[in-house]
Amino acid sequence: MVKPDGVQRGLVGEIISRFEKKGFKLTGLKLFQCPKQLAEEHYKDLKEKSFFPKLIEYITSGPVVCMAWEGVGVVASARKLIGSTNPLQAEPGTIRGDLAVQTGRNVVHGSDSPENGKREICKAVCSLILIICSKYVILSAALQ
Repeated sequence: MVKPDGVQRGLVGEIISRFEKKGFKLTGLKLFQCPKQLAEEHYKDLKEKSFFPKLIEYITSGPVVCMAWEGVGVVASARKLIGSTNPLQAEPGTIRGDLAVQTGRNVVHGSDSPENGKREICKAVCSLILIICSKYVILSAALQ
C-alpha cells in the first residue's frame, strides 16, 4: 500500500516500477480514502502504542493506493525491496531508503506474510464495497 505521503508526493509510479522491475505482476490496484474504521482495524495490533492516534490520523489524511502483487517469493522480496520501517536505517536502493523522509511517514506498507496479505486485501476490498453500497443506498433513498 502506498501511504498518503507517497501518493501526495507522486511516488506511486516509481513504486510500481520498482516492483515490476523485480518481475512481479500487478494483479489489483485501488486508489481510495481509507476510512477510520478500516485504519483502526488494520493497525489494531498497535492500538496500545502512544502513537496510535497520530498513525490513524495520518493514514486517513489522504488517499492511499492498495495493490496486490503476484510472483514467486513476492512477500519476502517485497519486504527487502521496501526496506526498514525507519528510513534512516533503510538501505540505499530500498523504497524507504531512497524515498521516505521519516519513520511516521515512510511511504509504503507491505504485508509481512502471504496470509496477512490476503487478509489485508480482503478487508480493504470488502470495506470499500460496504462503503460504496451504503452510499448508494443512502443516495437512492434520498432520491425517492
